[in-house]
Amino acid sequence: MRALTKVGTVLLAGLGLLMVDTAASGLPVSRVVALSEKAGPGTTILLMGTDDRSTLTREELRKFHAGGEACHCADTMMLVHVSARQDRVSVLSLPRDSLARVPGRGDAKLNSAFRDGGPALAVQTVEEMTGVPVDRYLQVDFRRFVDSVNQVGGVDVCTARGMNDPGTKLHLAPGTHRLDGGRSLQYVRSRKFDGAADIGRVQRQQRFLVGVLKRLQANPVELLGLSRTLLGAVSVDQGFKDAELVSLAKVLVRLAPSATEFATVPIGGFEDVPGVGSTLVWDRERADEVFARLREDRPLTPVGSVQRPSEVPEFGAYEPVRGSAMVCG
Repeated sequence: MRALTKVGTVLLAGLGLLMVDTAASGLPVSRVVALSEKAGPGTTILLMGTDDRSTLTREELRKFHAGGEACHCADTMMLVHVSARQDRVSVLSLPRDSLARVPGRGDAKLNSAFRDGGPALAVQTVEEMTGVPVDRYLQVDFRRFVDSVNQVGGVDVCTARGMNDPGTKLHLAPGTHRLDGGRSLQYVRSRKFDGAADIGRVQRQQRFLVGVLKRLQANPVELLGLSRTLLGAVSVDQGFKDAELVSLAKVLVRLAPSATEFATVPIGGFEDVPGVGSTLVWDRERADEVFARLREDRPLTPVGSVQRPSEVPEFGAYEPVRGSAMVCG
């Protein structure tokens, strides 16, 4: 296992959104440790947030407005690239309703690959669509998300406009708020209040990652406990020792928000596909340039970038921004 793969795992665990799940994956451990033999410089990890809510109690489901029937899909998908020099992390979100050609299944929404074939099919689909070799995958369900956020004492999020989402029932006045695990779950799932739908939700998920990074930098001793919460019993299968986690935690602590960057794959338009529904179609020319940057270990943002994210992202806009532009004041 390459050293950077371990760095990527601890870094992402520190961001508080991940769970390694070898037992449920259907993949042998060797496949989880090193998914791709054709990897380029640095380490690329496919982060998948699933809609599994079976481990939440009935009271939690009611309180967090997380009920409903799970589709067992990966409703959050991000390519996370840790640079070869360990001095930059690039996060590229892949909207769940993207039109995908799922191997062996034909046209479908991207999030259905996990439902139909688990992590193996999801990884294969993303690799074929992007041309970016995936070194590892990590997945998180509702339970691990809630517990990991509570482990660090909550996360600060900020909004210039008030939030009043009819789906998650999250109400936030303009300003900065510290959210516990349950309210954080509502925050990253909200998508029905500003007209930006999933594109807006993706941006809030990115803002949330920056908030967790800032929280951990203020109290880095929490990282080890958080990593144990996220890795759980499968830390033995992953080959991690506590001493290794402590050492690798230093990588996260020294990364300033300006050393992280976030983007969403460029979208070209909508397409209504029979049997699939309304889908988002990638702008292939712009998307291929973004994927090439990840493969070649190049940054997504230009030198000296001061680009700030739109409060309500516009459909089709491509605005790679640094994490420092998303930090709450």
